[in-house]
Amino acid sequence: MNLYIPLAVADETIAAAALVVAAGVGIAVAAVVLKKRIAKARAEAEEVLAQARRDADSIRKEAKVEAREEAMKAREAFEKEAAETREELRGRERQVVKREDGLDAKLETLSRKEKAVEAEQKRVSGLEEDLKSKHADLDRAIAEQKEQLLKISGLGTDEARTVLLERMEAEVEHEAAAMIQRTTERARETADAKAREILASAIQRLASDYTSEATVATVDIPNDDMKGRIIGREGRNIRAFERATGVDVIVDDTPGVVVLSSFDSVRREVGRRAMAKLVADGRIQPPRIEQTVSECQKEVDREIVETGKQVALDTGVRGLHPKEVQLIGRLKFRTSYGQSVLKHSIEVSALAGMLAEELGLDGRLARRAGLLHDIGKAVDHEVEGGHPEIGADLARRYNEKQEVIHAIGGHHEPNVPDMLYTTIVAAADAVSASRPGARRETLEKYVQRLEKLESLAGRFEGVAQAFAIQAGREVRVVVDADKVSDETATKLCRDIAKAVEDQLTYPGEVKVTLIRERRVVEYAR
Repeated sequence: MNLYIPLAVADETIAAAALVVAAGVGIAVAAVVLKKRIAKARAEAEEVLAQARRDADSIRKEAKVEAREEAMKAREAFEKEAAETREELRGRERQVVKREDGLDAKLETLSRKEKAVEAEQKRVSGLEEDLKSKHADLDRAIAEQKEQLLKISGLGTDEARTVLLERMEAEVEHEAAAMIQRTTERARETADAKAREILASAIQRLASDYTSEATVATVDIPNDDMKGRIIGREGRNIRAFERATGVDVIVDDTPGVVVLSSFDSVRREVGRRAMAKLVADGRIQPPRIEQTVSECQKEVDREIVETGKQVALDTGVRGLHPKEVQLIGRLKFRTSYGQSVLKHSIEVSALAGMLAEELGLDGRLARRAGLLHDIGKAVDHEVEGGHPEIGADLARRYNEKQEVIHAIGGHHEPNVPDMLYTTIVAAADAVSASRPGARRETLEKYVQRLEKLESLAGRFEGVAQAFAIQAGREVRVVVDADKVSDETATKLCRDIAKAVEDQLTYPGEVKVTLIRERRVVEYAR
């Protein structure tokens, strides 16, 4: 028992020693490992630090490059803005210099004007002094004349004053009459020159085509056999056509054409289109005729409205009544002396507007009156009376202004001097109607009109000869000086002009010139 215990103690001691040795060895090994790890960690740390330094250097270099680029961009933008600012400053400087030059020129002009005004003032002052001196001399002369009159006539002061005033009043009246006559003649010459200038300017500004429309409607047919188909069996086709259109169809021996006749220009146009369609189609029979005429009637009605609207737009006339627009469109198919009434109305509208603006009046109102002046011709075949009266009634019905109504009703007789728009429209109407090529007239009618004009003027007592000149625009009347005095010559000229207005039909106006002269002839043998 005692031997066993010490052995156990010895074993435990050995085991403890072994553990201590093992622990020391482990610690030594751990220390070596730790040193290696520390060395490796230090090496890695130094590598990371070196990489970080390299990255920092690279970042710094990139930052420097970017900063340099940004600086260059900012510098370029600044330089560009500075250049624009300098250019703007130069422009303003040039403007300032230009204004300064203008101001200098104005100052120089003002200086010259001031000098001229001063010189004029000096001249006026001299004239005033001279006038005062002349007044003083005149007063002395009047006083001397009064004394002489008193001595010569033996009249008293009051009587002499009365005689002198009467004499001076007579002299003043004579001078005033002469001055009024000179002023009137000068005003008439100036007015004639200004009127010619205004008319010439307005005519030059208007460029329009000559008329070439005919008043007879004809339809071409391919052959004469078509005439039989137009007439139909026992004339039923031609009767159906005339009944549907209100147009007379004339089928005669004229080859290749059929003539349509109607006093209504719109009906004639509807008939012409319907006949042309029927001839082209070939199916000519009463039901087809009625259908075609109905289609053409609608087509013409649409064209009338569209034409009226387009003309109102082209001439600048606004606010027309729908019925007025339709009536204007109907004028497209209306002719007068071979002249298209619609084109004539457009011309008159343009001329009247230009004349009014030249005279400082309302051009829009004049254009409106000019466009509507012949509107009565659209229905003059349906209503009794002349087209001016019919047109004035229509304008009054559609609430036109009084100036427009008066211009429409009086454009052939502008005898009211205070209605300026009537005179302007009348002048524009005469210019449009009388220009070369505006209206056509057969030679026979032309000669007959001139003969009637000369014959009418020659019927008056005291007329020796009458000559129609300027294509019937003027008639010159030579009277016997023994039978017609200066006082009755004016009345005779007015009577002839009135007779021409009442008894003859003519385009535009006719000027009557009466000549009275006394010729004395003697022969030396």
